[in-house]
Amino acid sequence: MNERMLVGRSVPRREDPRLLSGRGRFVDDIALPGMLHAQFVRSTVAHAEIASVDLSAVCEVPGVVAAFTADDLELGDIVAQLGRPLSEFVPTAMPVLARDKVRFVGEPIAVVVARDAYAAEDGLEAAKVSYTTLPPVTSEEAALAPGAPLLHAEAAHNTLLDLSLFATEGIDEIFESAPCVVEVDTRTGRQNALPLETRGVVAHWDDREDQLVLRTCTQIPHQVRTVASRCLRLDERAVRVVVPDMGGGFGQKCVVGREEIAAAAAALRLRRPVKWIEDRKDALSASFLAREQHYRSRAAFDAEGRILALDADVVCDMGAYSCYPFTAGIEPLMASAEMPGVYKVPAYRVRGRAVTTNKAPTAPYRGVSRPQYVMVVERLFERAARELGLDPVEIRRRNVITDFPYTGVNNITYDPGSYLESLNLCEQLVREEGWYDKQRAAAAEGRHIGIGYSCFSERTGYGSAAFAQRKMRVVPGFDISEVRMDTSGAVTFTTGTMNHGQSHETTMAQIVADQLDLDIAKVRIHQGDTDRITYGWGTFASRSITIGGSAVRLAAAKLGDKLRAIAAARWGVAPEEVELADGAARRRDAPTYQEDVLTYEEIADIAYLQAHLLPKDIEPGLSVTATFDVFGDGTFANATHGCVVELHEGTGQVEILRYVCVEDCGVAINPQVVEGQCRGGIAQGIAGALFEQVTYDDQGEPSATGFMDYKVPTAHEIPDVLIHHLQTPSAFTETGAKGVGEGGTIGAPAAVLNAVNDGLRSTGIELDQTPVTPETVHRALNRALNLELSS
Repeated sequence: MNERMLVGRSVPRREDPRLLSGRGRFVDDIALPGMLHAQFVRSTVAHAEIASVDLSAVCEVPGVVAAFTADDLELGDIVAQLGRPLSEFVPTAMPVLARDKVRFVGEPIAVVVARDAYAAEDGLEAAKVSYTTLPPVTSEEAALAPGAPLLHAEAAHNTLLDLSLFATEGIDEIFESAPCVVEVDTRTGRQNALPLETRGVVAHWDDREDQLVLRTCTQIPHQVRTVASRCLRLDERAVRVVVPDMGGGFGQKCVVGREEIAAAAAALRLRRPVKWIEDRKDALSASFLAREQHYRSRAAFDAEGRILALDADVVCDMGAYSCYPFTAGIEPLMASAEMPGVYKVPAYRVRGRAVTTNKAPTAPYRGVSRPQYVMVVERLFERAARELGLDPVEIRRRNVITDFPYTGVNNITYDPGSYLESLNLCEQLVREEGWYDKQRAAAAEGRHIGIGYSCFSERTGYGSAAFAQRKMRVVPGFDISEVRMDTSGAVTFTTGTMNHGQSHETTMAQIVADQLDLDIAKVRIHQGDTDRITYGWGTFASRSITIGGSAVRLAAAKLGDKLRAIAAARWGVAPEEVELADGAARRRDAPTYQEDVLTYEEIADIAYLQAHLLPKDIEPGLSVTATFDVFGDGTFANATHGCVVELHEGTGQVEILRYVCVEDCGVAINPQVVEGQCRGGIAQGIAGALFEQVTYDDQGEPSATGFMDYKVPTAHEIPDVLIHHLQTPSAFTETGAKGVGEGGTIGAPAAVLNAVNDGLRSTGIELDQTPVTPETVHRALNRALNLELSS
């Protein structure tokens, strides 16, 4: 590696001094003159027609300024759509404030605006809402049952999407003749993405700009602008979305929320700034949730353990509404399209359904169905290994893709990766630490140690073509970057991605600094302002470096070309004879005299202050723009995770003794940042595997309204993680990077669940549902113990 290059180095995070010293600026830090505070009257029942809403007493509460219903604000609905026939997908409208019907506990019905947040809360208690209750639908089975109450009249059988993307001809015959057929029935619990900073907005009308300004914590500022302008019936130019520092998102903030738009509507009506900050109770119970999925799956294998066919029925409980812009189809479509993953599956059939229930709606959460379908496939391989008497790692070796590019039965072409190498190295690292020996020793003592693995790939380069295959009406994909240099030689660049903890201020600056051979201290990023950023799709699906970083690199390279062109014109040589080094343009192979060097400041002076010296074919200024899109199937990161657990008989506690991650995200722009992403993702994956779940009673009341009920792991439960990097550079991105943001979460649930089941191997009991609770493990261990004693 070039000693001057920053890409590939663990450059200290430039965000840290500001954030760690308390100088960050988040939505709740914003205070504007005359600012009011909003809170929402929310439904107390899961399913009902609204008979009446009486807010007459609300405005009599001291400090309350106004209260509005849907009829008062006359807002348009939020409608997420796919370009599919109604037989496959049913679009449904999500009103900003519920009008005629409520569909989950916590749904916003009215907004109360007061001089402070406490008065707004007091105002909520004076609101009177009368309901005509309807039977709640609180599970997948209840939603699909004959004669079930319909949440949306247009959605028969409470089904928003029902689609069979793949069905290999003759697959039934393969299962009938296969030497080994295994089945699993898996369920994953409903979760909350739980960003440290809850949702919030400060909205105000700017008279000078004739604009409604929303300062909000969102991963997708341009999509918020689009929806807000349409719901408020404003020109899009008249809405500006600005994102300050953001304390996490994990997907929960990559959809457009209702409360932000309602608060903006109140600010527009009152012509005063309005702030809304979601409290933790609402964040846990009424914000966008995720993950509740059910897979009925089977796989056929030959006698040597090679997979012959995969068949799956996927049902995703999407809650009450489709999220914008991805729709309720995002989870079943993701699972259906990509389930074969890292394995050579010759025959495949899948049915994917999204059902609607009386629960808070779901949004994408770190991994988006991949933690679930990876768990399914990995459980199938574990079960097949047991049936065939094979080592669980060996059966994977016989099936992982090794020849690239590889076009799968799902019509996806996988670019080169290190699937087998990561599997072998992960097992090697676990063996070298002696865990297999420790497992045998523990068994002799009556203790239960289990070792589990998971192998997976993650498509991280979703371009427009990939999203278009889902037939999204709003098709994300490309990114745009502008890079400009001022007269001091400093550089500012824009990206349409949105940082919420991924270190964009550092990693993307590394890319720009390398392209221009410029001190990174002279490089600055602009994000999250719809008036300053041409357009952007935001941050999700590990796209920031793959898509956004590629656009940034292309734009920086174009600026470098212009710097060379200006210097070449000044010297009367071809641009190819000019190189950029150490913040200056230099003539190649020329003696190092002062006249053979032009600093960036000197070139900028010519471009801006002495434009008459420029040739006619070079425009004044130093500002360039570039776009980037990944065409085709994009690029795939991959990893293998290994997990060692001990199951404690007395309590059923699952203690993670060791966790190993061998990952390949292509070129690691900043290895320290990559490791942080891996560790954070693994922590969230472990949380889903062992701890976190939102449940509902038979009336649709959510169980988790505080951290006493919603179990979140602490640093005590999350182990140290050994991370080993492999690098297979991508040919499909400008940086060679493949993306890493979601991988940790994708692999962890399967690795943990396989380790737990390995620890239970002597009991004959297997678990296929997450979260795995101490009660479940305790029952399994004690059932085996009681059977042993009775025999």
